[in-house]
Amino acid sequence: MNTFNRVRRSILNHLRHPTYQLLSESYDRWCRDNGDKSHRLFYDLNSGSIVFDLGGYEGQWASDIFSMYTCFIHVFEPVPMFADQIRMRFSRNHKIDVHSVGLSSKDEIRQISVEANASSLFSKNANINIELVEVSAFIKAHNINLIDLMKINIEGAEYELLEHLLETGLTKNISNIQVQFHQFVPNSMTRMLLIQKELSKTHYLTYQYKFIWENWRLKVD
Repeated sequence: MNTFNRVRRSILNHLRHPTYQLLSESYDRWCRDNGDKSHRLFYDLNSGSIVFDLGGYEGQWASDIFSMYTCFIHVFEPVPMFADQIRMRFSRNHKIDVHSVGLSSKDEIRQISVEANASSLFSKNANINIELVEVSAFIKAHNINLIDLMKINIEGAEYELLEHLLETGLTKNISNIQVQFHQFVPNSMTRMLLIQKELSKTHYLTYQYKFIWENWRLKVD
């Protein structure tokens, strides 16, 4: 989700949420540091790098990354109308593959709300069926040994996905994990801290704005 719209939504819907103050402070720092135009785009990538974009929406982040590095990008967008728009946008770009699915811990059909860049599995208005596929199976099927950058902005589903990646050891095959944690998921703070603790065994933080954006880079022996 666009950072401004996401924080605005949180302000409107979660003013009494215990993490609101933390979110507000993180957002203020993010704006001062121009994070959307710096942190989210500056990586050690090249034309041979493989990037996963989880939560493609309109494809803008993928477009920005490609324009800077001309790398291979897999865009995952489970909302059919959004996936179709991204696919049309990159129809002449053979290095960007658009997948009309979401990555998760298992194959399943679930319902999502369609609320522009705030579409979520956790909304009470969820009524559109989407397809989720097991991330480990996708990686194996496509013979991918290393993901140079995985961007995760999937409106609450990041917890289940990251827990699965950690359990399977697949995080060791991801050089950078750029993730936006969302505070509206039950036990979000506890789950986030546990995920961060496990990630710290193999990765280190390059930047962190809690509940806004953070990036974990793989440690090199």
